[in-house]
Amino acid sequence: MAKLKTVYGASHVPLSPAVRAGDFVYISGQVPTDSDRNVVPGGIEAQTRQVMENVKAALALAGCTLDQVVKTFVILTDANDFAAFNAVYATYFPMEPPARTTVEAQLMIDIKVEIEAIAYAPLG
Repeated sequence: MAKLKTVYGASHVPLSPAVRAGDFVYISGQVPTDSDRNVVPGGIEAQTRQVMENVKAALALAGCTLDQVVKTFVILTDANDFAAFNAVYATYFPMEPPARTTVEAQLMIDIKVEIEAIAYAPLG
């Protein structure tokens, strides 16, 4: 199992942004923070875009792209944001989106969305 170094994110917590286990890459939950670790302002749309960009960056650490994502797990803090979240999320997966679980839950920081992902990326 290979842990991959982060380019930005929650460096104050004990986690790896991406871990390769055989042909799979597991991306830790990404939150809507910029490269300075500041939560991006705006509503669910802006935060979803930032989270998806952070997912893309974590995937890139393993040489992966969104096209290789097979499963996501999404946490929304307000179920009323579901339609607006979906509209942005769909732009990142325009064809053959991955399997997905979406739940409403309180998060550890004051944000609207967190997303983790699993990518299938065969070695060699």
